[in-house]
Amino acid sequence: MLLRSAVSKLASPLRGSFCLSAATNGLYSSLAQVRAVLEGELESIRAGGTWKGERVITSKQGPHINVDGSRGDILNFCANNYLGLSSHPEVVQAGVEALREYGAGLSSVRFICGTQDLHKRLEQKVAQFHEREDAILYASCFDANAGLFEVLLGPDDAVLSDELNHASIIDGIRLCRAKRLRYRHMDLNDLENKLKEAQSCRLRLIATDGVFSMDGDVAPLREICDLAERYGAMVFIDECHATGFMGPRGRGTDELLGVMDKVHIVNSTLGKALGGAAGGYTVGPKPLIDLLRQRSRPYLFSNSLPPPVVGCSTRAIELLLKSNEIAQSMAAKTKRFRDSMTRAGFTISGSNHPICPVMLGDARLASLMADDMLKLGVYVIGFSYPVVPKGKARIRVQISAAHSDQDIDRCVDAFTQIGRKHGVIS
Repeated sequence: MLLRSAVSKLASPLRGSFCLSAATNGLYSSLAQVRAVLEGELESIRAGGTWKGERVITSKQGPHINVDGSRGDILNFCANNYLGLSSHPEVVQAGVEALREYGAGLSSVRFICGTQDLHKRLEQKVAQFHEREDAILYASCFDANAGLFEVLLGPDDAVLSDELNHASIIDGIRLCRAKRLRYRHMDLNDLENKLKEAQSCRLRLIATDGVFSMDGDVAPLREICDLAERYGAMVFIDECHATGFMGPRGRGTDELLGVMDKVHIVNSTLGKALGGAAGGYTVGPKPLIDLLRQRSRPYLFSNSLPPPVVGCSTRAIELLLKSNEIAQSMAAKTKRFRDSMTRAGFTISGSNHPICPVMLGDARLASLMADDMLKLGVYVIGFSYPVVPKGKARIRVQISAAHSDQDIDRCVDAFTQIGRKHGVIS
């Protein structure tokens, strides 16, 4: 008995160690299997020529930057810094002052203890800029798009979405329970057919980018608004690539096309033309904005925008409310680049927008050309699947008001040299 008892006491920890060892081995086996799957996915991306590397910038954002590993000044032609305000002295100073007065952050969401007077001022400025009743701030426009549709639309409603809408609109629509109808890109006949199909629904919302980010093409808002009136629908636009510089006063595509009074809801960003830091917003009828404050999940469960970001964005909007001189300079610079590249033999998609996609088709070619451009001192990036459809790879060039004519000419010269090297142009 004593012997059996002693053996039993010795065996118990041994059995425990064996079980623990088996569990650990099983865990390592599972992790190895997951790692193998992940490495396989990564290798397929590399093999397909669609790997997206990240270059390290060692200076502030602007038309001229320093890039780690490069020598000297690099021309930047791929930022969304449309108006050059991300490094504007007054914008930067406003951020510094907000940091000193209000601190680095709120450590809270808005409805708990994360709303400061500077947030309310920025919302008022945003609403004033867009000439809408009210505005609500988000951490990004991706969050604004994620938070809108499920609050506004229910199972008895319908949303009609352009097939090339931004990923954030697509994801936001997926979160709502409304009937989803996708119409062909900027195809008004298809949109009308979908509106007819949705007539039995309680609410109908047409959702479109104002400017489509990959091609720089502008939605036909006049015709869309006409269809919306005919079939009793609301109109929503995402203005991330239009706010601040499209239209006579830079209000966006709805101003450009004369339909500010017919577009019901606008989402846009503070992270592009309006200072370039971060943040997004929704502007529209006050009851909608009030409802978003009560139910929009990205708003309710995300920290407030940091005071320095709010300070920078507020000053950027104040500059644009005061004058549209910066925005007016964009048209001539965009035309200079597009005309020069077309004469050189390149195919440039879209028209009259500072997004200038240099169409190449092949993903690997786009990546190689972008790398060669950097060697000549021009920072551009190749875009390929899944960011754009397969077979439509391109280098997306973006013109900024901060670019000089000499900057633009230098960029065209570099494209011409690299295009000839790769047989894109003769």
